[in-house]
Amino acid sequence: MSFEFNEDQPIYRQLRDYMANAILQGSLGEGDALPSVRTVAVDFQVNPLTASKAYQELVNEDLVEKRRGLGMFVVEGARSKLLDTERREFLDNEWPAILRRLDALEIDLATLTTSTNTKNGKSS
Repeated sequence: MSFEFNEDQPIYRQLRDYMANAILQGSLGEGDALPSVRTVAVDFQVNPLTASKAYQELVNEDLVEKRRGLGMFVVEGARSKLLDTERREFLDNEWPAILRRLDALEIDLATLTTSTNTKNGKSS
């Protein structure tokens, strides 16, 4: 698997984010089994304990569940829960910085919307 880790956060957290993103994008659907810890460790070239810790984060967030002897599975409602969490994170932490940048550049939302729609081939 081609994935490069960065130095900004722990590897287990990046693995957790990778799996959460797979749930958000639908490549891991509700009820789907996650790859085994061993498979993830080999594919990402990390220690199995690191992969296990990433999975435990997903369990703690009620996004996946352990089924004894079977593995880890995406729970019902995981994608919806992730969307809610990601939206809240964006609105609370990222959007204010974007608004400040727009303000500094004297770009109002109407101009931004018009510019975005024009670039996407939509007319206002």
